[in-house]
Amino acid sequence: MATPSGKAVAKTDPKDVVTNPRGIPQAPFVDKVEDYVTSREDVEPTLRRFQEMISKYQFMESNLQRRVSGLDEKLPDIQKTLDTVRFLQTRRPGGAAKASTDEDEDELASDDDEDESEEGEALETTFELNDTLYAKASIPPTDEVYLWLGANVMLSYPIDEAQALLEQKLNAAQTSRRNCEEDLEFLREQITTMEVAIARVYNWDVVQKRKEKTEAESKSSSSKSGADEPDG
Repeated sequence: MATPSGKAVAKTDPKDVVTNPRGIPQAPFVDKVEDYVTSREDVEPTLRRFQEMISKYQFMESNLQRRVSGLDEKLPDIQKTLDTVRFLQTRRPGGAAKASTDEDEDELASDDDEDESEEGEALETTFELNDTLYAKASIPPTDEVYLWLGANVMLSYPIDEAQALLEQKLNAAQTSRRNCEEDLEFLREQITTMEVAIARVYNWDVVQKRKEKTEAESKSSSSKSGADEPDG
């Protein structure tokens, strides 16, 4: 970018822009104002450009905050559903043996008779109809469960597949939640950097105004004193 004075102003090449792992660009750090403005004519466009960058960062921050809120509501539901599927897996015939590890096989073997009787029994429980209303249910041992996929779609899954799917979704949601927090922290840093940059450019403009005013007053006083001098 060129200015009326003919000097070049720093302009970042898009290929050289540093981004975080999710592609959010890093804000430029204004160490030397003269790299961005060389005259007072450059101040307003530069301040406007910096303010636009802050607005974009704030827009991304707002979207991420809404996404975090959605994940905070979604994660407990996924975890609760996964816990339920794991419990149902232990209730089905042979489920407890499949869910056990090698370390507690001996302990489970001593309780085989009790487990077999529990596995064959229907489970008496309650389920939520709405926030304040529950109903009783009897759940026999089962090898499949139905999962809501969204958009009023429900599919039947074998318990093993349902558990694997829910674990995958839980891990993905937890990773997304961590990434959102990292991105929010990154965005806050970039907004602060741009606010500092705006303050530096503004202060530079104030200093230039004072210099111009001082120079104008100096010229005015010099010309006035010259005019008042008596002719020899």
